[in-house]
Amino acid sequence: QVHLVESGGGLVQPGGSLRLSCRASGVIFSIVPMGWYRQALGKQRELVATITSGGSTNYADSVKGRFTISRDNAKNTVYLQMNSLKPEDTAVYYCNTQIVTSLGRYDYWGQGTQVTVSS
Repeated sequence: QVHLVESGGGLVQPGGSLRLSCRASGVIFSIVPMGWYRQALGKQRELVATITSGGSTNYADSVKGRFTISRDNAKNTVYLQMNSLKPEDTAVYYCNTQIVTSLGRYDYWGQGTQVTVSS
């Protein structure tokens, strides 16, 4: 069973930084893509950043230049370094992985971690 556990959220002032972590289990971590999504109150969940098994990254325009996604395959962990945080970054952040089998594509999600940017 795939299990994703996020940590690292909290309250931070505008302009501050946070690093989110997501540890995966039940999956061969090194061969799966990983991603971070977020959902603000009253809004739909949106993509923040993704990283492939080979290390290629993709970012939402709203976070380019401020956020960095990375992975440590030895620790089965993906990170999201968030700098220059803005109030509009306030949301619940979710870790995601997608596994493709002969039966189809399956999405797995963590429980989410709250990030609040406020003075």
